[in-house]
Amino acid sequence: MKNEYDVVVVGSGPAGSMAARFAAEKGVSVLMLEKDRDVGYPVRCGEAISKAGVEEFIPSDEKWINARISKFSLNAPNGTECVIEFGDAGYVLERRIFDYELAKTAAKAGAEILTRAYVNGLLFSDDKVCGVKYEYRGEQKEVKAKVVIAADGVESRVGRWAGIKTYIDYRDMECCTQVTAANINANEDTLYFYFGKDVAPQGYFWVFPKGGNCANIGLGVSGIVGKKKSALSFLNEFMEQHYPGAPILTSIAGGVPSAPTLEKISAPGILIVGDAARQVNPLSGGGIASGMIGGSIGGRIAAEAIKMNKLDHILTYDKAWHDRLGKRHETFNRIKNGIYNFSDDKFNNIAHSFNKIPKDKRTLGRVFTVALINNPSLLIDVAKVFIV
Repeated sequence: MKNEYDVVVVGSGPAGSMAARFAAEKGVSVLMLEKDRDVGYPVRCGEAISKAGVEEFIPSDEKWINARISKFSLNAPNGTECVIEFGDAGYVLERRIFDYELAKTAAKAGAEILTRAYVNGLLFSDDKVCGVKYEYRGEQKEVKAKVVIAADGVESRVGRWAGIKTYIDYRDMECCTQVTAANINANEDTLYFYFGKDVAPQGYFWVFPKGGNCANIGLGVSGIVGKKKSALSFLNEFMEQHYPGAPILTSIAGGVPSAPTLEKISAPGILIVGDAARQVNPLSGGGIASGMIGGSIGGRIAAEAIKMNKLDHILTYDKAWHDRLGKRHETFNRIKNGIYNFSDDKFNNIAHSFNKIPKDKRTLGRVFTVALINNPSLLIDVAKVFIV
């Protein structure tokens, strides 16, 4: 271990690994610190991702694909099912293996990786971040860096230590819980979504198959709902009704930011990527692909700044992210707010109307068009993101 690197990345999730890889590929020295024993653990994720989102960064590999997804099943409160077929569109991952492989691409590019390294502070010089403090094997250590990249997840403290406003209103934080269960009878090519006040008010419920009759089963509800009735209560009720007695293999819970990206995601000496920067899709709650994109942009810009010997260049990261996905996420957030308070009758009517559309013409864009037919301003937003 050296005492100084060009870039230090805090966190080895998809965003952190891509930040480390894209910086290292440009020839700068990189150290990635992970507080847990293993990269990719613990898993707190529904594990679904589009094929395109994966293959922008790593070739598809059967060893981390649990299910290949070609259909969405959208289920209204009255039981009406709408099926959308996509073709070979996405995967349900085995995140433990997937994250490992992403970290290996960073290592192959030249990044050094240290696990069980708990970052507990930042180093400063003239009010600029210049490294991190961390605990490793019971010893307190320091490492200097020209740029620190914070990829430390939704609970991120690193950005806050740097003076960046990372606060998120509880109303914009989804309360989520999930189990991985066995003996689940579900089509392995389909992602199932359920809507309505009894299953996931101001959110949605999901069943994502993982192969071998296993599935990730969970939900996310708004912070407002979660204060009145826990997400776990909704999950238990759903399991008792649909999958009584199903063996539970894992249980997880946590918060997912469901809001646009932080107003500021860079400052002198530091960038924030992934969930720490709120780079999650506010409509779906998905953050794997967008986190990898944010990490890749951050890593590239950090390396450019170092190679040019112009460290202020990292402040261009905010705009680069906004141009690539941030603006799109703001549109998704407006659509989310437009459908958040739909009644059960509204969901039922949407399903009934959508099923009148021929199967070969059913798309997600059509779903939102039907849902927001009486809201012209939001229909424009739908057109922006779904009509290419």
